[in-house]
Amino acid sequence: MARLTFVLLLVIVLDSFAREPIKSPPPLIQAKIIRARDLGIPFEGTPGKFNAITDVSGVEVGYRTLISGEGKLEVGKGPVRTGVTAILPRGPASLNDPVYAGFFSLNGNGEMTGTPWIEESGFLEGPIIITNTHSVGVARDAVIAWRVKHGAADKTGYWWSLPVVAETWDGWLNDINGFHVKPEDVWHALDTAHGGIIEEGSVGGGTGMICYEFKGGNGTASRKIDIRISKDAPPQSFIVGVFLQANFGRRPQLTIAGVPVDKEIPGEVYKKESGSCIAVVATDAPLLPTQLKRLARRVSLGLARTGSISGNGSGDLFVAFSTANPNVANPDQITHDVQTIPNDLLDPLFAGVVQATEEAVVNALIDNHSMTGRDNHRVDALPHDRLREIMKRFH
Repeated sequence: MARLTFVLLLVIVLDSFAREPIKSPPPLIQAKIIRARDLGIPFEGTPGKFNAITDVSGVEVGYRTLISGEGKLEVGKGPVRTGVTAILPRGPASLNDPVYAGFFSLNGNGEMTGTPWIEESGFLEGPIIITNTHSVGVARDAVIAWRVKHGAADKTGYWWSLPVVAETWDGWLNDINGFHVKPEDVWHALDTAHGGIIEEGSVGGGTGMICYEFKGGNGTASRKIDIRISKDAPPQSFIVGVFLQANFGRRPQLTIAGVPVDKEIPGEVYKKESGSCIAVVATDAPLLPTQLKRLARRVSLGLARTGSISGNGSGDLFVAFSTANPNVANPDQITHDVQTIPNDLLDPLFAGVVQATEEAVVNALIDNHSMTGRDNHRVDALPHDRLREIMKRFH
């Protein structure tokens, strides 16, 4: 009798695990993280310490990854291949210390909430959330609840929020109409955000994404920028970092470091482009909102280097912010002293955005693994050995 009771309890426990989405990153094929530079791919510019958006001091990134089920799609049950990414411009201080920001839409077949206020005010207030297309609403509401819980109100008690929540579509691999992202997943991504080394590929909001018909997802890179005002003056150093959720492009378009990879590794996942790209640019350079909009626009050129044409079905939306000039939104001061860089000296920052964007896309493809999702749809990761052979042959 005791043995029978144990067996029944074991079945109940296993069944509960089977029903609960796995909220952790999927296992990687290789134990060591492999990024684009590890394969010898040449990129322009000098990266920061982590070659990530977190090289900009204060910036933190957090994830919640949801993976469960396999086989035939059952709406509401799975398979689930999705998640949430959170980016905090000033870490914990993001709640009460807005940053100057600018927004640019390369192609508007997508969503990034809160951008009308960025355009109007020049401020980004609070975190940035990236998830799948049909989870924007729950993520937006979850951010408001998270901020209220953390006491983000002014001294009069009046408070409101227009969160920035962006999306790309993961419906080829994920039960996107099952609405598996819950408020607690957004809160987890926010509460676990950190600086330093961050994961790339199929984690967080990038879990179910496809890029150039290879497994896509999250990619990041950074550049150290030296700006010199004269030959006699020492240069001043700044960092610009890019983080993107890569879910765009057709295989015949893919170019890596000028090499037409599409002709060497042909293949097709779907008949027409149905993805998007969300990009976040961060810098510690003191820039005004109009200048940050110019930085956001340069993401377009970095995507173009990898082959993107920003197709009709691609929602390509970019936001850029500066962590310089703290406390510029403090209403207790009638006037504020603000630093900025003259427009004539911005070219190195423009170049840094283009270079970091290109590398971030390639990192999203390389620091990744193959995935099978709904209805057994399979998307292969970009094969490292094949890519090495191709790059050697062309260089």
